[in-house]
Amino acid sequence: MYNERPILAGLAIFLGLITFPFWYGMGKAAPAPEPNLDTPAIRQLQVKECVEATTEMRARHMQLLNDWRNWVVRDGNRVYVAENGKRYEMSLQNTCLECHSSRHQPGQAQPVTAQPNQAEFCDTCHNYAGVKPDCWTCHVVPKEERR
Repeated sequence: MYNERPILAGLAIFLGLITFPFWYGMGKAAPAPEPNLDTPAIRQLQVKECVEATTEMRARHMQLLNDWRNWVVRDGNRVYVAENGKRYEMSLQNTCLECHSSRHQPGQAQPVTAQPNQAEFCDTCHNYAGVKPDCWTCHVVPKEERR
């Protein structure tokens, strides 16, 4: 074989450059995001609690939202009774995003133009986890403010 050494050296350099991102990042994990929970609605709560316990919400909020959708759409049931006995309206926009949105003012109706900032709370963790939930296929997509 002619020019064996330069060809093998070129292949080694090529393979090294192509695989560099994989072995450079090996063993390193991206830091988990910390979504902002300091919203006007949460600040006004005397007892800072969600519909269910924080660990439960982190682990299975999507299952809870799917259950809510099915119970509301198929069964007509709009009231959720939590483990602690409290009753909540089964609504992503009126219950969950009442607190988990920095743009929405508590106790006020949520007009379409004042939707919560999806990128601020939802997308932070969903992008980290690599998931694309279908919430906004039915709900109005929040409009981002131009700066």
